[in-house]
Amino acid sequence: MKTPARALALSVLIAMAATGCGAGQSQPGSSQTPGSVTELAPNVVKSGFNGKGGNINVLMSSDFQTLDPGNSNYVQTANVGQLYYRTLTMAKETAGQPPTVVPDLATDTGKVSDDGLSWTFTLKEGVKFEDGTPITSADIKYGVERTFAQDVYTQAPQELNAALDAGGYKGPYKDPSAVLKAVETPDDRTVVFHLKKPFAEFPALASRSNTAPVPKTKDTRLDYTNHPVSSGPYMVESYNRGKSLKLVRNPHWDPATDPNRSALPDTFSFSLSTSQATISQQLLADSDPNAITLDSNGALQTSDSAKLADAKVKDRVASGLLGCNDVLSLNTEKIKDPDVRKAIALALDRQSILVQYGGRRFGELTQSPLNSKMRGYVETELELDPTGKPKLEEAKKLLEGKDYPKSLTYGYANNRDAFKNTGTVVQQNLKALGIDVELVAIPAPNYYSVLASEQLPDMGRSGWCGGADPASIRTSADPLLGPNNEGTSYGFSNTSRYFDPVVSKAMFDLRNTDGTSEELGKKWSEAFGSALKTYPIVPLIRSHTNSVVGSNVRNAQVGYFFGGIDLSIVGVEQ
Repeated sequence: MKTPARALALSVLIAMAATGCGAGQSQPGSSQTPGSVTELAPNVVKSGFNGKGGNINVLMSSDFQTLDPGNSNYVQTANVGQLYYRTLTMAKETAGQPPTVVPDLATDTGKVSDDGLSWTFTLKEGVKFEDGTPITSADIKYGVERTFAQDVYTQAPQELNAALDAGGYKGPYKDPSAVLKAVETPDDRTVVFHLKKPFAEFPALASRSNTAPVPKTKDTRLDYTNHPVSSGPYMVESYNRGKSLKLVRNPHWDPATDPNRSALPDTFSFSLSTSQATISQQLLADSDPNAITLDSNGALQTSDSAKLADAKVKDRVASGLLGCNDVLSLNTEKIKDPDVRKAIALALDRQSILVQYGGRRFGELTQSPLNSKMRGYVETELELDPTGKPKLEEAKKLLEGKDYPKSLTYGYANNRDAFKNTGTVVQQNLKALGIDVELVAIPAPNYYSVLASEQLPDMGRSGWCGGADPASIRTSADPLLGPNNEGTSYGFSNTSRYFDPVVSKAMFDLRNTDGTSEELGKKWSEAFGSALKTYPIVPLIRSHTNSVVGSNVRNAQVGYFFGGIDLSIVGVEQ
């Protein structure tokens, strides 16, 4: 899933705990060279709290891309979305571990048919919308139908849709008479999904926001973001775009149907236009004891790293290694030659980029967005120096005799200095190759919309968290570099616009290939590796987030998938 600050796990997923020593320390026998895999122990702030009441102030530097579950492929929306919408299954977070899929609106994580081509979910009794109307299977189906309307919802998650045997269905608007036969609702509490091929990880896909119920009579299309109808413990009381959002309790949410969300605070108040430097200062100084942030890396500035060890701060730091990776996406429609893209990759000083992120306390260099904990993982041997040092002479040699762009643009979300500073490093590195780089600031709420538009910059930092199942190769590899649902072009999360007739076809065919998760994981890993070796993206940082919270905040854990404070369990001492 994309991170402006980009989901989730299989019901039988074995939780893989992050084992390690204290922050900044190596595991026994491990190297401390930049880029070494050193999992830092997670920290949860004052866990075990169960007091209800009070208000959490959420300080953010920019607005959410959207609050519409049908148009969201962003971890920040998924995090706050836990408060006002529910899905058939849910990715339950544990600090430092990939999440585990549990039932949410459904009574279980689904029942699969003998041939593996159908999954059936039964809704719990007594689940209701914020107006007291019962949630039915038709509302689930309509929520899924909306996400097929990619002409309206350009950022709708597509992993579930790609698995469905949906034919050419294009959503409920373009042709209202069209029927989505891949989803059946034989009665008010039963939803049946029909797949193209068996997909053992489908319960994880059912936790995506596609399955959030939407009442058809309340669908206002793009305006739905202003007041999505709540099926969760909170609902929107007020929303002033770009300024503030307030969530209050949903009187028709029944905690007996929802063991996953503790819903401790009475309200959540979001400030959506506070600079990151100000957020960092306020949290470090504890000027608002009820405050948290969802901004990347807790809105901490590079210069704030040393302050995390301060006696007045260290007990208020929630931290954990994430399933989130940052990459440099290269626009393959502009930078067409794989050798030129490789030269750019080799010229990068990734050590300096890690410094811009705050050093090893905030992440580690990585050679791939995939990792060895994924089922069927096969290592791709890129020629990047694992310690992050540039290979400038090799890069120059690759460009000899080449006709390549001498000027490129680097787009960055304007809400975090690390993103701009990374661009400055790129700018300096590529100057040695005779390439001028222009830095282009993009408003953070619109960042991924721009990457999906004709205003796509030549290069840009992208983030990805976990995929629909963080232990699955497919649910990361396919969205990052895979084709669209028809296999005719690049997929909508594929911000490098990578499409190769051979490799992309192999990925498309793998969507319809039988096998175990291990067997398919190996095939996906190999196909993804073939694409990665042409450098449509350059692996940068796997994130370790530190997020300071106010002294009254309790149960503050950094979600492995969310990359920020998990709002489903947080509380506040009154």
